[in-house]
Amino acid sequence: MASHRIPTIRHLLRQPLTNPRSCQRRWARVQDFRCIATHDTQERILAKYKEKLESVAREKGLKDVSELKEVYKDKIERLRKEAAVPGATAPLTPPPTPPPSGASSTSASASTNQAPKSPWPAPPPPPTPQTDPTAARPPPGVKTLHSFLDLEKISALPNKEIETLWRLRHASNPQSIHFAVPSATFNSLLSTAKRHPSFVLPLPRLIPAEVDPAAPTPSQDPPTTQAAELHYLQFTHPHPQTTTLLLTTLAEFKLRGEFASPHTTITFHSELDNSHGLVLGQGMVMENRGVSVDEARWLIMCMQKFYVVGGEEGKSRAELLEMFTRGDGAFKVERLLEEAEKIV
Repeated sequence: MASHRIPTIRHLLRQPLTNPRSCQRRWARVQDFRCIATHDTQERILAKYKEKLESVAREKGLKDVSELKEVYKDKIERLRKEAAVPGATAPLTPPPTPPPSGASSTSASASTNQAPKSPWPAPPPPPTPQTDPTAARPPPGVKTLHSFLDLEKISALPNKEIETLWRLRHASNPQSIHFAVPSATFNSLLSTAKRHPSFVLPLPRLIPAEVDPAAPTPSQDPPTTQAAELHYLQFTHPHPQTTTLLLTTLAEFKLRGEFASPHTTITFHSELDNSHGLVLGQGMVMENRGVSVDEARWLIMCMQKFYVVGGEEGKSRAELLEMFTRGDGAFKVERLLEEAEKIV
């Protein structure tokens, strides 16, 4: 039997091997696997924001970025711990705390053998609310009184000197509007503005009167007639100590809605309300918007007459504010014009 099996095995060994390509699995796919090196992340971030960090260091009176990092070392470490993610940027279990020096070896071994209660670190305590409104940072684009005056230096000055400094601060800009009002007047205005955040005001204007074309041309200036242009006002409160007044023509507001560009922006700063009983205001009238600085001042004065109510005339104007806010159909522009004429 063995003599018959050996030639058969030799015959099989002499056969050529099957083409290895025919055995390739056609369904196999090559996956794109890439590794991202993160060992120099901190250096790349520092290089990216190097100029900004050096600028902040100069503003703080420091020499370089390393000294700035040393000053904010505790804050950086605290923020790094708060941003740690277990399993990604931090271990799943917190490192064991070393036992006290006076503990015995038996108590130390018992504590190591005991399993932890939870593999996740304890959540940080909730932040305490800020009770001081001055500590709140204003949103981007909103300037507080500290942007114009040094509050620490002017806190010891009397009101007259503060008002003089405030006028000198804005006197160089012809498009600027600046003023100071007592705290009692502003608080009354603010209370009304929170109940009625928007309103309309008439601006008196002189327009050319209609002339008969058949009549001879007069040698003097053409006749004019009295008219009024309505302006839409809106109050916003972007900061606890900042109130902003926006003035826009009613035609512009009807056309663009909330995207309408105001021609006048006024900001009230109440940082000195408690210490000096004074609120400072400043604003800007945009050029080539159809409203002059004197006309913008008149609109602000008219707004004050409507929002700082008092007396019999104040009751009538307060009634107009109430009707406008609730959208009452009884609100008439003619009555608004009558009240505005009394201000002049």
